Amino acid sequence: MYEQIAKKYEGGKIAFQGHPGAYSQIACAHVFPEMQALPCTAFEDAFGAVTEGDAQLAMIPVDNSVAGRVADVHHLLPNSGLHIVGEHYEEVHHHLLAVPGATLDTIRRVRSHVHAISQCRKLIRAMKLTPLVTADTSGAAQEIAKLNDPAEAAIASSLAAEIHGLVSLMTNVEDAAYNTTRFLIMAKEPLDETPPDDGSVVTSFIFRVRNVPAALYKAMGGFATNGVNMTKLESYQIGGAFVATQFFAEIEGHPDSRPVQLALEELRFFTEEVRVLGTYQAPPFRFANRRAQTKTA
Repeated sequence: MYEQIAKKYEGGKIAFQGHPGAYSQIACAHVFPEMQALPCTAFEDAFGAVTEGDAQLAMIPVDNSVAGRVADVHHLLPNSGLHIVGEHYEEVHHHLLAVPGATLDTIRRVRSHVHAISQCRKLIRAMKLTPLVTADTSGAAQEIAKLNDPAEAAIASSLAAEIHGLVSLMTNVEDAAYNTTRFLIMAKEPLDETPPDDGSVVTSFIFRVRNVPAALYKAMGGFATNGVNMTKLESYQIGGAFVATQFFAEIEGHPDSRPVQLALEELRFFTEEVRVLGTYQAPPFRFANRRAQTKTA
């Protein structure tokens, strides 16, 4: 399903946030193995690499099934100037890494990205470790390799262990076996051909409702009456004002389809801004996961 994107950017680079060995790099390799992965210090740098032409795509994490949304990204997406051209779901299996010679009895502190730490709370609590937040998981692995202290550990990937010469004291240390991170694939231009509306198309957009009573309730009505399934609705403050709220939403359907057209028309009537960030084909994981949840409910 990524063939169109891979063909368009064949031989190019894909930017990610983090040091080599980060889970974002693993996601890049799984989806676009022929592209060169470009590590970036911050999310802003990954977006900027695409905007400035140093990379053709960016692999950006937005949600985790255990730790929730990656908050910084939702503030950066609307102003990035980039388009969402795809999504990818990556199963994340953490390792407890340390320097050679360290054991489970010697470690006292554990370093990792804030999301990785929150995904491994049970282990940290059970081992009475002191968690220390770092910019990314592989960066944490790099730090403990430099410290060369058997009291220091990191939560990171097996690739990070290989790159930084560390050993894995424990595998699959995440709290939940279903630990999965969702990534958005970003590009400077939208897809040349938008995917057909075959039931697997997702449209992501942002909007701001007018500051009047029941504005959000009325804005959402068009999706219900037109049978458009909304799979995500998240709010966050903008401009330092507690009354200025922006929403990030995702729906199933193509903007050119009649039901989505009608729903967006009604949305625009009650909002100050509606901006589509991307229309793209969702991978089978999204719908398989939903079917599994429906059976369980």
